Amino acid sequence: MPVVLDPDAAAVYQAFLEANRPPYETLTPPEAREMYLAARFVSNPEPPELQSVTELAIPAPHGSLPARLYTPKRLRSTDGLAPCLVFFHGGGWVIGNLDSHDVVCRTLAHEGEMIVISVDYRLAPEHPFPAAVEDAVNATRWIAGNARQLGIDTDGIFVGGDSAGGNLAAVTALAARDAGPRLAGQVLIYPATDLAMSTPSHSEPETSILLTHSVTRWFIGSYLGNADVGDWRASPARASLAGLPPAYVLVAGADPLRDEGNEYAERLKQAGVAVTYRSFPGQFHGFFTMGKLLSQANIAASEIGAWLKAQG
Repeated sequence: MPVVLDPDAAAVYQAFLEANRPPYETLTPPEAREMYLAARFVSNPEPPELQSVTELAIPAPHGSLPARLYTPKRLRSTDGLAPCLVFFHGGGWVIGNLDSHDVVCRTLAHEGEMIVISVDYRLAPEHPFPAAVEDAVNATRWIAGNARQLGIDTDGIFVGGDSAGGNLAAVTALAARDAGPRLAGQVLIYPATDLAMSTPSHSEPETSILLTHSVTRWFIGSYLGNADVGDWRASPARASLAGLPPAYVLVAGADPLRDEGNEYAERLKQAGVAVTYRSFPGQFHGFFTMGKLLSQANIAASEIGAWLKAQG
């Protein structure tokens, strides 16, 4: 079925084309990061007012990981302890940081009435696979191990992220299933789940929008290097999915990652995992961060918040 963009998404895409920005893959990684970070001022909505935002340094074997803890004004808590979403930003494992997804995390904290901790994992190609995975898993374990001091309920820890961050959330959920900590759920926003790029949506012209097929190859090549694409830590779809916590899986219609997101949601269901699946057929990859321009992004954030609250 042909992909037809929603009118607002089509307008944003047209403006993007008219801006004539250089493709990320033609830039150096530092240049690509700077361009990506600057774009947030155009597309991010006004953030909700929170109770507090605190900078953290999470201990890691290589030093420490910057992180940011968001506490909303309305916080669900029992005996002073609240649920927490550990969030990993998107950006193809190459671009993005705490600031690029600051508004997203503020919004999810507000909508979910819970603590959100955004983790700034190491980026490729300077730190190729499995550095980002190690950081995501270690950060989640550290947060769980220090939950009480952070005001977090150990029975209410979720992982989540968009795109590459969705990949890291899915992999972290698998690692936690096998070695702890116990997670309450996973939020996978148009996640990358199989880095072989073999599904039809990786070759359809109408999905090569913003996240083009060319830049997808650049991101994956920068991240994987010579690593095995079949390693479940890179491609979580290659793992057994039984025993995972409940999942919220969001896909976009005009997205190279659409089919692998669809297949991952279906495989989770077949493995007996409780899945809430949400498709935005008229949106492109990356729309979730563009709430100033795309009302569907704000709808998605509200729905994710409601799902998080419904998990208890």
